[in-house]
Amino acid sequence: MTVQEAVPQATPRPPRQRIQRRPLHGVLLLDKPLGLSSNDALQKAKWLLRAEKAGHTGTLDPLATGLLPLCFGAATKFSQVSLEADKTYRATLALGRTTTTGDAEGELLQQRPVALDRDAIEAACARFTGPISQLPPMHSALKRDGKALYEYARAGIEVERAPRQVVIHHIDIIDWQADTLVIDVRCSKGTYIRTLAEDIGQALGCGAHLSALRRTGSGPLQVADAVTLEQLAALDEAAREALLKPVDWLLSDWPRVALPEDEAGRFLTGLRRRVRLADAPAVRVYGPQPSAFLGSAHIASGELIADRLLSPVEVQGLIS
Repeated sequence: MTVQEAVPQATPRPPRQRIQRRPLHGVLLLDKPLGLSSNDALQKAKWLLRAEKAGHTGTLDPLATGLLPLCFGAATKFSQVSLEADKTYRATLALGRTTTTGDAEGELLQQRPVALDRDAIEAACARFTGPISQLPPMHSALKRDGKALYEYARAGIEVERAPRQVVIHHIDIIDWQADTLVIDVRCSKGTYIRTLAEDIGQALGCGAHLSALRRTGSGPLQVADAVTLEQLAALDEAAREALLKPVDWLLSDWPRVALPEDEAGRFLTGLRRRVRLADAPAVRVYGPQPSAFLGSAHIASGELIADRLLSPVEVQGLIS
């Protein structure tokens, strides 16, 4: 009689538990860690909050850290406000070394001696303060024919780019030690700090690349008020949700317009309303008590004209 050896059976894996998503509305100020893309950080926060809908308000490279406002639910309708806002950064420049990408990820192109004084550094920084023209770097997420520029760069292809006008409001020298320069920069949207670092290095005559970058502010929002993914993960669900700022948080410095109940209902349908208010390019609009945020609008020639509206379901969800 033939005895067959028993073949060990693989232990079946338990079924993967599905996360029950839920409608969640508000703004989370996240301190993005080093090494994660903005979308990776968003997805981790979205998973921890079990949110149905979410988006971020301005990309940070994986090599950058700092403030990344995340919008959930109805707040995603107003993410453009943060995208358009001025930004502040703390940038560390490695002087005397240029790289293929303009940052620490690239290969070394050239190394030159650094012999500078404080006056030369201040003069170089001042040269790039105010309205300036920047050529977007090839190693960037800017799209050309539906493809990011960095994809062309990785294939060894350089494509033509149009210069863009940006504004550097101020550059403050925080620290300077031999071949390392640390600066704080406040700038308009669309500014490439990597390009700024290279330009400052060129003006100094020694070259430079961006070795570290941290976004410290976006409009009135500050990284000091942000939470890390580790801190978020350590909380229970109620505490995580309590960290969400209101849907209208990104509009908090806009003029406020309050409407009576009948006018609020008409405004939510998109109808223009007559108001005795001065013209304004952007206002936030509320219904009656309990005060309900309805959306954003502008005022022109005595008319309140809706720009971005919440749905009745979203309004009800915010006040319930």
